Amino acid sequence: MNTLASTEPLAARRGAWRVETWLVLGTFASLLWSYWPTVRGLIREWQRNPEYSVGQLVPLAAAYVVWRRRGALAGCRVTPFWGGLGLILAGEALRAFGLLYVYDSIERFSLVVTAAGALLLALGREVFWACRWVIAFLLLMVPLPATIHNLISAPLQEASTAGAVFALEMLGATVDQDGFTLTLNDRTQVGVVEACSGLRMLTAFVVVASTLALLVERPRWKLATLVISSVPIAIVCNLVRLVATSLLYMVVEHRALTQTFHDVAGVAMMPLALLLLIVELRVLDGVAGAGANVGRARANSE
Repeated sequence: MNTLASTEPLAARRGAWRVETWLVLGTFASLLWSYWPTVRGLIREWQRNPEYSVGQLVPLAAAYVVWRRRGALAGCRVTPFWGGLGLILAGEALRAFGLLYVYDSIERFSLVVTAAGALLLALGREVFWACRWVIAFLLLMVPLPATIHNLISAPLQEASTAGAVFALEMLGATVDQDGFTLTLNDRTQVGVVEACSGLRMLTAFVVVASTLALLVERPRWKLATLVISSVPIAIVCNLVRLVATSLLYMVVEHRALTQTFHDVAGVAMMPLALLLLIVELRVLDGVAGAGANVGRARANSE
């Protein structure tokens, strides 16, 4: 009798989860159908714009994080919350504004807001709160609005050019700069085009750092430091790639080979970024551990 009594709540909870899972899947399927033109435009943007191609990995990473947390989510109480309708209405208002004034970014952001409202409506506050950072992470799949893109891209391009000039001159090369075109040793020209500004690497590194922050169990200040530090790490890694490519241009005349190196170096920066972030996380753990040990030693001495 005791065994039966202890298994009934678990079975009931599992049964509720099955019903609610189908409800969520049906809700999201209807949303996907409603937002299909927006999703299709988003997919086209990922495919044609390399600076935001990493966005297509964001939904997959979010799904993996949810799967990893499936044990904790199974313990959440499933109680549909009607307040989710407010989020859905807010998302639809954003969508209407984006459609009316032709702001593609706002329309795309509304997809995340509406999906969050559907989750809150179907599964309730506990599940929504457990998934809040995953929902925020989904915002990274949307390319930046053109105004913000231009505000970031131009300074990045200037900083990359200035950094490359400084590094190449420190390595002994003679560099003449004309805008974003560098002439190395009076014979080799290298253009720091917008694609080399580092924005592509920046968006990719932020996604990698955010995914890592969702997967590891650490204090919030460490996770925030990890995500914020991905910005300077991306800038430095992009500068390393730019300088290495420029040096190769100086010694190799075969342009196809140098272009291949440029592309391969860009891909190689991703595992390097992950390695640097893991090392940074270990350093933060060491610093925090050392600080805790010092605190305990002082307490014991007193």
